[in-house]
Amino acid sequence: MARSGNNQNQFIAIGLATAAVASLACYYYYLYSQQSKEKQGTTKADPTVKKLDIDDEDVERKAPAATAEPTPQPKDTADSDEKTLHGRIEDLDKQGKALFKAKKYLEAAEIFTQALELIDGQGERTSSLLRQNITLLNNRSAMYEKGNLPELSLQDCQAILDLELNHSKARTRKLRILEGMKDYHAALVEVCAMQLIFMQQNRDLMRRGLPVPSPPVPPSKMEELLGHIIPLQVAEYAKQGEGEERPLPSAFTILQLLKSFTDYNSWMSAAAQSGSVDSLTSQLSQTVSDTEKADLLLKRGCRHMYHRNFADAGKDFEAANDIASKSETVQEEMSSYAKLLEWTGMTRHFRYKLDSAISCYQKCADLEPTNVLVLVKQAGVQMDAGRQEEALKLFDMALGLDPSAVDALLHRSNLRMLQQDAAEAKKDLEACLKLRPNYTTARLRLASVLLALNDLDGAKQQVDLAQQAEPSSSEVATYRGELYFSSGDMAAAKEEFDKACRLDPSNPTPYVNAAMAVLNTPPPPGQTPDATLVMELLEKAISADPQFAPAYIQLGQLKLGTAANLDAARKVIDLYDDALKNCRAPEEIKELCSMRTLAVAQVEAAEQLHMETFNLQ
Repeated sequence: MARSGNNQNQFIAIGLATAAVASLACYYYYLYSQQSKEKQGTTKADPTVKKLDIDDEDVERKAPAATAEPTPQPKDTADSDEKTLHGRIEDLDKQGKALFKAKKYLEAAEIFTQALELIDGQGERTSSLLRQNITLLNNRSAMYEKGNLPELSLQDCQAILDLELNHSKARTRKLRILEGMKDYHAALVEVCAMQLIFMQQNRDLMRRGLPVPSPPVPPSKMEELLGHIIPLQVAEYAKQGEGEERPLPSAFTILQLLKSFTDYNSWMSAAAQSGSVDSLTSQLSQTVSDTEKADLLLKRGCRHMYHRNFADAGKDFEAANDIASKSETVQEEMSSYAKLLEWTGMTRHFRYKLDSAISCYQKCADLEPTNVLVLVKQAGVQMDAGRQEEALKLFDMALGLDPSAVDALLHRSNLRMLQQDAAEAKKDLEACLKLRPNYTTARLRLASVLLALNDLDGAKQQVDLAQQAEPSSSEVATYRGELYFSSGDMAAAKEEFDKACRLDPSNPTPYVNAAMAVLNTPPPPGQTPDATLVMELLEKAISADPQFAPAYIQLGQLKLGTAANLDAARKVIDLYDDALKNCRAPEEIKELCSMRTLAVAQVEAAEQLHMETFNLQ
């Protein structure tokens, strides 16, 4: 839905507070992405896993010394044979390292192969031979990589990991090679495997809330890999959605958009006086001319809007538009063909048919070139389409026609926030409120902007004024809860969010914010936040609005982190699939694709590591 038309983007986006209930991979990615947003791209990402040239660190210095172990053979014979074998292996190992230092990498690889073949011919291996086997595989893998034979190097890395899951050099080299081969998904799986190993190795520290070492791969690595993967996925989801009939947004979302325009009360009043749906339907059955039919369909559509039957309203507007578009006579004789185009554009926008919505608004603007509201609504569609410059031109055009157009000022402020220009957004909202002091929506928007500018007192003043105007507003309670949240008073924040939910159960935002307040409330010693309550709140948000992406994202992270087994983790992927079917905004799809991709990679990594759960409890 249009970010220019509702306040739902004012949810609190807080990452999972405790690693004990969080999927580490998702937690680190979320933490890094939030830091990146705060820095507004001014800081370069951390380097990727270092693409070091092969050097002495990649080649293990010396094969493990021979250690005789009891075998079924006579002792003297067994010891003699094994010592002889180890001696031959060590000689070959020295030859291989000498060739490596001479940069004869493939010749070195051949020598390491000869040593490996000696071990392969022994049948049952002692622990010392197994250790030597791993060392030689690692050395040969390093030679293959340096000799530009990545596939063979990768095979050796996998052979090592089949024997020793935690072999850090093999995992680091495998990641490096997969990146070089541009197999970014497999590389992401490898990053997740390294993070999961790290999580297991530090689980006691994490459960006790103590500091842990830096992870083996910086969070920026996930961001970098996702940067290669996600654009293709987003394009694929967009392609899948072409031509599909999209579900309508929730009634709450549509109402928020409608109420953000100053013509809301006037058309509601006109619709209330136009006759009931039944009476209009009866008149339609008796009409003769196409013009009369188009006019009645327009009236009945508005009446459906009045009753919040938005799907039926859209059908009537489309039917009327279909009649009018085929006849210039009907267009000329209708009471208001321009109003029909405006409503058709609006309901197409609801269904995210952005180009056809713009087409309707452009036709309407041709008929009514001084209609400022039509320009503002068209700008909102352009914003949803990601065309911010086109939207800005339309806002400027509207304000050029009428400098006192509060609709243009209000919605342009939202564009300014999307452009991360809080100062300009503040100017627009202050100008809007100077023209219309009782505009509650503008006051709440201004409170949000002031909060972003760290002006907590100013934000509180705006919320207080909004509450005086609308004391029973769910939105006002939600914003007040966010003020408490920002000041660290989680109990008061939760109380306000609960109040907002009671005032309007169809508002999804306070459910998500209440969940975040629970997560950020310090639990008693030795306990973790109430994950069950958090998930219940997030599920209520999704029930209120199946298209509310923040609820899916937070719920998915929590469920993944607390999954009792991998089957439960796989259900998180299904949850993200449901979200992607419903959500439509490009940024929402991008974030959902990121979280789904991370979940898939983490499940695949856990399978490779023979893990049954991500839960640290």
